[in-house]
Amino acid sequence: MPCNPLRKLSRLLVILLLAVGGTALAQAPTPDAALRASFVAEASEKYGLAPAEIEGWLAQAEYRQSIVDAMSRPAEAVKPWKHYRPIFITDRRIGDGRAFLAKHRAGLDKVSAETGVPAEVIVAIIGVETSYGGNTGSYRVLDALYTLGFFYPVSGKPEQVERETRRGQFFRDELAQVMLLAKEEKLDLAALKGSYAGAMGYGQFMPSSYRAYARDGDGDGRRDLFGSLPDVFASVANYFVAHGWRKDEPVVARAQAEAGAAPFVPDTLEAKYSLAELGAKGYRPTEAQGHDLAATLVTFEGNDGVEYWLGFRNFYAITRYNRSPMYAMAVHQLSREIAAAPAVAAAP
Repeated sequence: MPCNPLRKLSRLLVILLLAVGGTALAQAPTPDAALRASFVAEASEKYGLAPAEIEGWLAQAEYRQSIVDAMSRPAEAVKPWKHYRPIFITDRRIGDGRAFLAKHRAGLDKVSAETGVPAEVIVAIIGVETSYGGNTGSYRVLDALYTLGFFYPVSGKPEQVERETRRGQFFRDELAQVMLLAKEEKLDLAALKGSYAGAMGYGQFMPSSYRAYARDGDGDGRRDLFGSLPDVFASVANYFVAHGWRKDEPVVARAQAEAGAAPFVPDTLEAKYSLAELGAKGYRPTEAQGHDLAATLVTFEGNDGVEYWLGFRNFYAITRYNRSPMYAMAVHQLSREIAAAPAVAAAP
């Protein structure tokens, strides 16, 4: 029977595709055997998970190179404030935030009255983290934490290896905690989606934060940060309260440097200096504060030059959500924009 050239070509293409697929599968890395065994033993002892259960989830987890790539180049890394701010303070994000606040005003006001955390701050967090729930992440949480727990990228630079090794340990612990979280909250771990770092839900909580700070806001006996906005609002507010938020206290105040003031870079974001101490260093608020709350100095590279700000205790509380002072300032300024005008109803 004559050979059909098209059929022959099709067979060759199939063989080639299978070979490429097989090579890709063969190249997928596997965890160091000793590290994997140590993880199973520690997770079992620390969190009461059965070793067979842990092994079962590890067998389902998949290495994702795209997660390693994303971790190696965070989107907002090393940007100055003048470039960082426009990422989050946009007309659309402000408008959507006002509409979100109007739509959920009753629930947000209830949480605010109970916790002292302003409704617009809760909304701003959700806006910065997930565009009000529009982008909660597309990576399987199981894959993200597995990939970063066992294959966290290590640069090889001596001054960074220890820090990067600790980060791998952090993600392995988060992997163990998400296994436990799924049992506690009756979540389908295999289906959970989140960021490339394993953060989840409207507020992007890591598993440890979910377990420690999430709250049941709707009274159904579960803490659902994926589908229950009352739970989300209560949980974001509780996170702030747990990290020192004080009702009716300010977040920041604009400051100025006196002529000849020596550069001052505090070794912590914690608000631990009195206004008098900062004044003695040459940094004073541009407007009288009417209080002597402890603060720290935060310096940004703005569009019009260097910006000096006094960060108070509530600023520090926001940095516990994300340790970047620029993140905290973006959340604060977005919250002020959301609250600056009457909230409008969402468009139909």
